[in-house]
Formats: sequence, C-alpha cells, structure tokens
Amino acid sequence: MIKEETRERLLSAAKELFWKYGFKRVTIDDICKEASVSKMTFYRAFENKAHIAKTLLEKVTYKGIRDFREIMDGNYSVEERMKRLIVLKIEGTNNISKEFLMDFYIDQGSEMSRFMIELTQKTWSDVLTAFREAQTKGLFRPDFKPELLMAFTKLTTLLFEDKELMALYNTPQEMIIEITKLTAYGIGPTK
Repeated sequence: MIKEETRERLLSAAKELFWKYGFKRVTIDDICKEASVSKMTFYRAFENKAHIAKTLLEKVTYKGIRDFREIMDGNYSVEERMKRLIVLKIEGTNNISKEFLMDFYIDQGSEMSRFMIELTQKTWSDVLTAFREAQTKGLFRPDFKPELLMAFTKLTTLLFEDKELMALYNTPQEMIIEITKLTAYGIGPTK
C-alpha cells in the first residue's frame, strides 16, 4: 500500500501540470518527475493518467462543494454571500490553462469529457438544492429559477470555443470571473 503522503504528492504534481498544460499534454512520466516518485510508485497509487485526473477533479470539486455550502449556510447578507461566492470561484479556477478547459469541454465524447459532464451534474444538483434552500430563507427572490442559472452556465462553456472572445482575456479565469460577476451583479458598477 502506498503512503497517503506520496499519493497526495502525486495529486499535487498532477494538478500543477494539468492546470498549466492541460490533460492531453501531460504524461505519467511528467507527473512522476514533478512528484519525485518512480513510475512503479505511480502505478501502485493510480491505474493510469485518467484515474489520477478523475481523482484530482473529484477532490477539487468536492472541496469546492463543501466551501460553497459553508458560504450558503453562513450568516451573511446577500451581497456578502455573493462576494464570497465570487472569491470561491476565483480560487477554484486559479491557474487553470486554456488547454485544460479545451481538453475537457471541447473534446466532446472523450472519457474525460463524459466524466466532467457527470461530475458537473452532481455538483449542480448540490448547487440547486442550496439555492432553493436560500430561497425558502428569503435570501434570493422567490421567483428566481435556479435551473436557468444552471442552463446559462452550461451554455457558457461554449464560449471557450470562441477564439476571438478568448483572445480578449489573458486567462480563462478572467473570463469565468467576468461571467460570474455579470450573472451576480449585471453590468453596473459594484463595490
């Protein structure tokens, strides 16, 4: 059995490399070198590159869900709640490369693309539940349809395919944050 510390080092190395270069360009050799472990050690921890990527994505996503729930369950004003959600979004998308997003959202039908779709659906189920709970507490408009937000988010992934639009931003994170702010605050100035 592999030590948890070694497994975490492999996950950390994979995250750094995947976020920077994307899934397709990173090899198991790259991950092993970055983590300072042998390939044999890698294969004791993970079946293949897809396995480590899925494990990493689940870990990052479930941490994001826990942090999201803490914000939604906290005692904050709507404005403070939205600010905290935007900061969470910034932190969650920090350092993600265009290549990484393209590998998962553009390459439709691939094993990893299907995995991302399933993971996103699970995540959105939690988000919808939290938004409905916030509505019952009077934190959001009662006529707000959280499903529209989910549909809007799904459609925004198509924006990553627009090369001219992507060229307006230095990083995908900038565009993701712009979309988040647009959704939360509209186009007016914010504090």
